[in-house]
Amino acid sequence: MAVNEKTGDMVQITEGGYTGMLNLARKSMKLYLLRRAGNQPETPGQRTSTAMQLVEMDLTKILADSKTGKMQPVSAYQRICGTIPAEMGAGGDMALDADEDKVYFHVGRAEAAKHMEPGAKVESAFGPRNMGAGPNGLASMNVKTGDIKYITSVPFQIGHIQVNPWVPGEIIFCWETGGKSPQRTWTVMADGTGLRPLYPEAPYEWVTHEAVITPNEVAIAIMGHRKIPGTEGEAKPGTAVGGANPGQETAWGQSGTREKPTGLGIVNIRTREMTIAGQTPSGSGLWHVGGSKDGRWAVGDDFSRSIYLIDRHTREMIMLSTGHKETAADHPHPTFSPDGTRIEIQSAMLSADGKSMNICIIPVPEAWLKRN
Repeated sequence: MAVNEKTGDMVQITEGGYTGMLNLARKSMKLYLLRRAGNQPETPGQRTSTAMQLVEMDLTKILADSKTGKMQPVSAYQRICGTIPAEMGAGGDMALDADEDKVYFHVGRAEAAKHMEPGAKVESAFGPRNMGAGPNGLASMNVKTGDIKYITSVPFQIGHIQVNPWVPGEIIFCWETGGKSPQRTWTVMADGTGLRPLYPEAPYEWVTHEAVITPNEVAIAIMGHRKIPGTEGEAKPGTAVGGANPGQETAWGQSGTREKPTGLGIVNIRTREMTIAGQTPSGSGLWHVGGSKDGRWAVGDDFSRSIYLIDRHTREMIMLSTGHKETAADHPHPTFSPDGTRIEIQSAMLSADGKSMNICIIPVPEAWLKRN
């Protein structure tokens, strides 16, 4: 659905289902998504490899025809860019390159194994969610020709594929475990060169929710949500702590405490330097993070679903919003508008069931926007 920010009007823009990430082009009114070829349904609780179609939706036509009330068949608005063979095990994460001529997608274990170096150590599952085992890989598809190119294989499970929207061919992804990873953040170029950890983390660090925020920077959350072992409030062995605020279980190991520096970190991709932009004085610390592309602001939420804004020049931090329901179907995930004046979040604040999501816009305070 497309939602008009000013009026709240909603227009349905896809038909026939999709899986994984939605990718909006920044240079054209196009939306890209993956769909199971032949609209094959996914078996509940079981992910089976099927051929996947890359679909391009023409938003200009859809919104114009919706406005006039004269919708055409879906074939007038969508184009099949190409089909990914079932044996590649594609699905889930996908990202549109800055040049908008190709998408990058996740490759499953069987295909990734074909491209691994002989004798390479393959990682097993990590943590209580039994996720993270490899190998996995990355590949690309040209949106005009449908041509597929293999990029790289890694010995672990890939997640959270994204691009640098300003630098063609630069890919950011993670080692996905459902919680802490031995090494969360990674980067590679579209030709397979430059594969390396983005932020080399220590065993005691819990890094999560990386997001490209400027042409040269990635924001990360270094979690400070767990009690220091041996102190009051530490999760006892065998204690299962789940629900709205995960990660307290002892099975994750000794990480994510405030015994070491934590907070909203910003990594410079070129210099590899990292700075902490800010941290809440108590509680879980910042959880999902973002920033404005002009480098003025950083933003994050925490386990209480409160939203914090940080002035990157002065390091001042203020709470913008709080009281969002922990029962919500998803987390706030704050993101900035392109002009850096508004923050979009998800919330269940208006939902009678306390779960269904509302899309909310929070303005950056006028006094902060007037700062030099």
